[in-house]
Amino acid sequence: MKKLYILSLVLSFTFSFAQTNLKKADALFRNYAYVDASKAYEEILQNIKSPTAQTLKNAADSYYFISDARNALKWYKKLYEVQGNNLTDIYYLRYIQSLKGVMDYDEADKMIKEYLTKKGDQKEVNSYVAQKAKIDSLSKAKSLYTVKNLDINTSKSDFGATFFQDRIVFTSARDTTKFSEKLYTWNNQPFLNLYVAERNPADGSLFNETVFLPNVMTKYHEATASFDAAGKTIYYSTNIVKKNKLIIDETKTNNFQIVKGDIVNNKLENPQKVFFDSNDYSVGHPSLSEDGQWLFFASDMPNGIGETDLYYVKIATDGTMSSPVNLGPKINTIGNDLFPFFHNGKLYFSSDGHYGYGDLDVYESKLLADGTFSDPVNLGAPINSNKDDFSFIIDNTDSYGYVSSNREGGKGDDDIYFFTKGKPVCNQTISGMATDRKTKLPLADVTIMGYNSYSDVLGETKTNYEGKYALVVPCGKVVKMIAAKPNYSSDEKTVETTNENEGEIKDVNFELSNYDDLVVKKKGVEKVDVNPIYFDYDKYDITPLAIEELTKVVFIMKKFPNIRIKIESHTDSRGKDSYNLKLSDNRAKSTRDYIVSQDIDASRIESAIGYGESRLINKCKNGVKCTENEHLLNRRSDFIIIQK
Repeated sequence: MKKLYILSLVLSFTFSFAQTNLKKADALFRNYAYVDASKAYEEILQNIKSPTAQTLKNAADSYYFISDARNALKWYKKLYEVQGNNLTDIYYLRYIQSLKGVMDYDEADKMIKEYLTKKGDQKEVNSYVAQKAKIDSLSKAKSLYTVKNLDINTSKSDFGATFFQDRIVFTSARDTTKFSEKLYTWNNQPFLNLYVAERNPADGSLFNETVFLPNVMTKYHEATASFDAAGKTIYYSTNIVKKNKLIIDETKTNNFQIVKGDIVNNKLENPQKVFFDSNDYSVGHPSLSEDGQWLFFASDMPNGIGETDLYYVKIATDGTMSSPVNLGPKINTIGNDLFPFFHNGKLYFSSDGHYGYGDLDVYESKLLADGTFSDPVNLGAPINSNKDDFSFIIDNTDSYGYVSSNREGGKGDDDIYFFTKGKPVCNQTISGMATDRKTKLPLADVTIMGYNSYSDVLGETKTNYEGKYALVVPCGKVVKMIAAKPNYSSDEKTVETTNENEGEIKDVNFELSNYDDLVVKKKGVEKVDVNPIYFDYDKYDITPLAIEELTKVVFIMKKFPNIRIKIESHTDSRGKDSYNLKLSDNRAKSTRDYIVSQDIDASRIESAIGYGESRLINKCKNGVKCTENEHLLNRRSDFIIIQK
């Protein structure tokens, strides 16, 4: 479907030569007679040992423009062998698209990386990574779409279905008009015209097609129409013609224009060019928003970003149009961006410059609150294929529509496909980061799990090198989130998602403690790292100061649920030995009881024993004079880890 999206033509009817030479092949190419040109170059190149880069370009392009990826690839490879990474941007693009056209995706990705490395633009690298990740994700998910070819398609080109009241208007090269003997030399098919068909709501099929607005028809192209909500105003693409003759520019090229008119009794009345039409460049593929306030279109006007860009104008209530606005580099690429369709706050369009399955793919971009559009998202298979997929429209309920494609298995050059769309699964993203509780530094490779109330896994991901994560979970759920990493404590959060599809809940952060920061190791024994636990004189009740330290023990036992401990309580040597033994034992058991009261299973505490002054750790035994600090070292409670 390369013929119309170039939006220009040279009127030149098929001619042939008994013997072909390079000049004649070049003449065919210059006259857009790509079917004949491809045959001519194929014959010539069999006998040229060292063809020029331009000849290789022309040979490859001749096939590329008639959607013959296999043969185009043969000559683009030869061109690459000659020029290497000195290929221009547009020839990198065509080489890559031809690789995708034969589904050689690995080699295509290799060439994309070479091209992006050569350009050195990190934004483009980031865009490629994001779009590739999206397609990889789409390939793993069940598509919402089902598509089917329609019986109305012919062996010629049929495409560009548009809603018109309760019918469908479409573009076709079907050979049913009095101009059927006139062939468009690009692809040796009749020129395009607009048709209208009845639509069967049960299966989307189209039937009883007739020429639409017969007084519109010329000897050349009429295509890709758009209508206001009432079906009384039409915008459509057509060749620039004066008195039934094509108007050509300095390069002998005829450009396309957009014509606006009124529909009265199945006739076009008051046809007029839009003010931004020009003999020097093409505008086409008009798409009027539902409210009639925006008109989107494609054009190769000067100062664009690529071969064909998307633009819009705003339309006032009195019909005045603003100056055209380029949709910018987020939407437009170095390639062709065309066939816009604006619906329910979303712009659908086709592009061969964004990362896709091959040739034109359909993308979706949301209109944001600030008037800009979001990053385009590929609609995935089966809407898209390794061939041209374009002219996507969808109804007001987002449940069915039509798309055009020249994919394998069709009936003609381009076919119209009916699709149905299922209800999307509502998902939201929970995002945040994980850090080390002590150092506050980000933690990589932390596993983030999301569970529902039945402990079913809703989603799983890991933090990146910056400690950041994004977890996709269903809408309208209470999500229990657990962050875990080997040798670290886990952390938990509970988050309730809303019903906003593709919404994001940000800054759900986790802190994890390194096990080694919570314990002390001495002589092969690991103990929970706590300060001395103080009791009131001659008592074993748990004091606020004791609780502060015991909280550390509870914390590590909760965060590391496999840990088991034993508690040992000690006194200094002052006082009677038997009294100190009993006092320390009471304190050990009181400590154990407090820990158990904090929802720690009693079976995880093997024992709680007081040893009085029998295990002094310094010289301060009975009768030895010591300082208060030296005695303090012996008044201790140890929480010895026996299992982890």
